[in-house]
Amino acid sequence: MERVMSELAGYFCQKSDMEVHMVLYGKSVNIFYPVPSNLLIHKPKTVFNNNLRFFHSIGRLLFLRHRVKEIHPDSVLSFGEYWNSFVLIALMGLRFPVFVSDRCQPDKSLGKVHDWLRKTLYPKALGVVAQTEKAKMIYHSQFSHDNIEVIGNPIRDINLRNNIERENIVLMVGRLIKTKNQDKLIELFIRISKPGWRLVIVGYDHLKQNNSEKLRKIIADSNAEKSVILEGKQADVEAFYLKSRIFAFTSSSEGFPNVIGEAMSAGLPVISFDCIAGPSEMINDDRNGYLIPLFDYKQFQEKLEVLMERSDLRDSFGEKAKEDIKAFSIYSIGEKYLQFILSSE
Repeated sequence: MERVMSELAGYFCQKSDMEVHMVLYGKSVNIFYPVPSNLLIHKPKTVFNNNLRFFHSIGRLLFLRHRVKEIHPDSVLSFGEYWNSFVLIALMGLRFPVFVSDRCQPDKSLGKVHDWLRKTLYPKALGVVAQTEKAKMIYHSQFSHDNIEVIGNPIRDINLRNNIERENIVLMVGRLIKTKNQDKLIELFIRISKPGWRLVIVGYDHLKQNNSEKLRKIIADSNAEKSVILEGKQADVEAFYLKSRIFAFTSSSEGFPNVIGEAMSAGLPVISFDCIAGPSEMINDDRNGYLIPLFDYKQFQEKLEVLMERSDLRDSFGEKAKEDIKAFSIYSIGEKYLQFILSSE
């Protein structure tokens, strides 16, 4: 979410007739991704104290309200399924048009309170951005709104590097959480038992699940330490895309998986479960990759083995993937956001 907002800010700031502000108000107000020098950034002066969560949350709400009033924007764009409700509450009664964008699995419950807040508050937004057509359909059933636009995430270009050559690697990138199903991917890769191939998983433990320990045990019990590698968190994920030959994605729950788009941008054929939501927006089955029915591990294994055996198919899928994903360039996605906002005002 933060990366997408930084890229959109960069695109908006290129427009000579636009003044772009970014208001930070969460627990942490640090900026991780690069942003343009002409982006006007606003931060609260106080440090958020989680021991006084209620009072400091009220303080953040008031800060957001007062700062937006000072800026007096033509429009407000908010990201995040929890944060959108916070923004709509903070700006209640003001006449600034607010656009909200949800980023999670669309059919996921956020709990009774947050589900009720979305149902009550989202109709007050001038527009809602859904990441996929499936999300739009689900949102129509969750809350009443006549102005929902489908806009995917911008996917950055990943170009070849002279010092990196392809290796026989099946790659997966994702947090080590249960819904990513890396354990099943490891097991089916071991069953394929293709000499000379390795499975590389880039990602780190998250949500206090400590799945890396479980995955290491599966690898050790199968004596697969040389063919299955857990690389942990990596700063240069691009290098892994560029030295791999196949991208495998066994996640069962997504909003819009950028890693699929990045793998395609790097020229990789992708095999993924057709989960809700996102993979089907990017993968054209049997053209630039394979979409597998959710939890059909037998078919997943069969198609992965086909890709491992056929270099011609990998090359064909990879070339088409790199071309097809250009539809999600920052220029295309940034312009869609602008047109949606400007045409709705």
